Amino acid sequence: MADHKDAIKENSMIIQKEMLAKQFKDLSMATELGKKVVYTFVPGNLTELILSFDMLPVYPEINALQSGMRKKSAEYIRDAEKIGFSEDVCTYVKCDIGMMLNGNIGPTGEKIPPPDLLLLSYTGCFTFLKWFENLERLYPGVPVAMLHTPYQEDGIMTEDQINYMVKQLKEEVIPKMEQVSGQKYDHERLAKMMENSAKAEDLLVKILESAKNVPSPIDAYFAGVYYIGPIFTAFRGTQDAVDYYTELWNEVQERMRLGLGPVTPEGEIKEEKFRLVVEGPPNWTNFREFWKIFYDMGAVIVASSYTKVGGVYDLGFRHDPKEPLESLSKYCMGVYTNMNLPQRVDMLEKYVKDYKADGFLINSIKSCNSFSAGQLMIMREIEQRASVPVGFIESDLVDPRYFSYANIKNRLESYFQMLEQRKIILKQEETTV
Repeated sequence: MADHKDAIKENSMIIQKEMLAKQFKDLSMATELGKKVVYTFVPGNLTELILSFDMLPVYPEINALQSGMRKKSAEYIRDAEKIGFSEDVCTYVKCDIGMMLNGNIGPTGEKIPPPDLLLLSYTGCFTFLKWFENLERLYPGVPVAMLHTPYQEDGIMTEDQINYMVKQLKEEVIPKMEQVSGQKYDHERLAKMMENSAKAEDLLVKILESAKNVPSPIDAYFAGVYYIGPIFTAFRGTQDAVDYYTELWNEVQERMRLGLGPVTPEGEIKEEKFRLVVEGPPNWTNFREFWKIFYDMGAVIVASSYTKVGGVYDLGFRHDPKEPLESLSKYCMGVYTNMNLPQRVDMLEKYVKDYKADGFLINSIKSCNSFSAGQLMIMREIEQRASVPVGFIESDLVDPRYFSYANIKNRLESYFQMLEQRKIILKQEETTV
């Protein structure tokens, strides 16, 4: 097992840590601050709209992954299973329910207040619907706003679909937010926030696309989960998010200028041996050990699908101040969990080619059907279309029972040996030509 040294921290990471600490502090003092609390989800979130009503968002899956990283999720999952939740249920759900059963103490040790509004923006993950049914039972009497997002079956967004979404926002979501917050909808304020959203999105795309450089200055999966944090959660639309991404982009540009590889918890990767594209979420309970297997081998993840779960900005979408509600609608429809399988394959194939990847790897999550359905087909398609070696490992989000360090390490070592052999063969072919 990996031994834990003190993690190396850059300035942007310290800024982000302070932002998150303030967020949880504000939540713990919501009553004193006179703030209403909205429980919602990351994919297709309406953060700007929530913030425009001066309400505080809570993301149950963020609480679950943070609990996983702090080694608290196993106990929470057991408690949820004791009251009848199946082993096959998404472990984010069980961790979240278990946390509530234990007093709803958040990952930072501060109590998370109950919701004043349950906002379900449904984007391709059916579990979200059942999750909110349980939250509704746990918090009787709390109003529920449902924003149903049409699935991109044919891979296109139609005018009818956008109109359908805007109608729900105007007739279902905004009236409930007005009722709960005691404030009127402020179109100008929302539009202004979207200017900040677009600025932060521009910067995030530059940061993620810096991995096209050789060597890549970033890891777009393990480090990428930190980079997406502010924009996928409570800070999109704020000046704080713009400031954070400005600082991060400055750091990344400096790394490119110096020809440096990514920063890991134990310092820089000295030599980039393999460039990978990864599909699927990471494991959170053993996050450091999982990452260490890769950086010990000199493997850098240059692109990943998980960093698109809260928005696929590198395909061109930006929040638009001129059309705030239409913009939110397009955003919800365009997140990764709402894309069909052909769209996902096209995107991943493009990543393998554009980022000069040596291989494509899937981390299949036992309890996440939204990601794991279709992954074997995706793997076959990428292997054929991009002509790179493919790999497949299995773990779970926050249930440590389904993370086998030895098994994953063995599989990855075999996979990296295959990549090494392929590099030798390609080099020999080059010298004989």
